[in-house]
Amino acid sequence: MSSTEAAATALQDHAALWSLGEVRASDVVDAACDALVAGLDTPGLRVLAACTRAEADHDIHALLPEALDELGLTFYPVAGDAGQEAAVRALARRMLAGELTPRQFTFRIHERFGHELPLTERLAELDDEYDIIDHGDRTVDQVDAEVTAEAGRLAAQPRSTEPTDTPC
Repeated sequence: MSSTEAAATALQDHAALWSLGEVRASDVVDAACDALVAGLDTPGLRVLAACTRAEADHDIHALLPEALDELGLTFYPVAGDAGQEAAVRALARRMLAGELTPRQFTFRIHERFGHELPLTERLAELDDEYDIIDHGDRTVDQVDAEVTAEAGRLAAQPRSTEPTDTPC
């Protein structure tokens, strides 16, 4: 993956995680700055990257959808399945990058979606397994390995490009 592709994926992930409430608006602005440094450049991206931390919380609602659109990326409102699935994939990539442990990853997924989102059902079950690890026949390492494999499967799925009409 080229540095511009990685920066686009990181920006898309930050946007999805912001919609879900997992990251702050200023984190999205930081990702926009990183995208500019990596070589992505559009007027909307420049405006987003120029936001101060104080402006980010207010201005991101208007700026983020436009900046993503100019880059050919999709803004996913959290209310829809596509937005939830984009956020799950972003969390999976964070876990694979070492920003979350497998246990933290499954806990966040289970806490956020329970057993309701088909994409994350297995992760919710694995979170339950962590809770009974002392009484079962599996070890933490075995459950961690299965969580890591599931995160790899989720992260490898292509990013959806279906447009959305609902603003944040």
